[in-house]
Amino acid sequence: MEHSLLVWLLPTLALVAGVAIGFLLARLLPNAVPNSTQRQLDDIQERFDSYQNEVVTHFNSTASLVKKLTQSYQEVQDHLSEGANRLALDEQTRQRLLAALQADSAQTPRERLTPPKDQEPPRDYAPKAPNSPGMLDEHYGLKK
Repeated sequence: MEHSLLVWLLPTLALVAGVAIGFLLARLLPNAVPNSTQRQLDDIQERFDSYQNEVVTHFNSTASLVKKLTQSYQEVQDHLSEGANRLALDEQTRQRLLAALQADSAQTPRERLTPPKDQEPPRDYAPKAPNSPGMLDEHYGLKK
């Protein structure tokens, strides 16, 4: 009887010990994996936020530089107009200089290129003679 009790008791104790060890390992090990995954996710999110900030900074500085460029261009135009008014010897020369400056500042729109009216666009099919079967006709290419 002791022998049969031992036969059942040892596997039962081993099963209980295995379940307890498995439960402890299951509680401890999965925490390590999500922590590394969470760290990777946080790192990627941080890099993405940093990239977005860099993009915003880049476009803000570009807008600022374009604004400065426009102001500098306007200052050059004003300086040239002032010089033309002050340095031109006669009224006719002054008017010509001012007209040339204004013509440069007012950009004229470019002409649109239009295709020649007499030229036909290329076709992606062979033209057929009137009253003759086309390529999709069931009798096309068959000899009678």
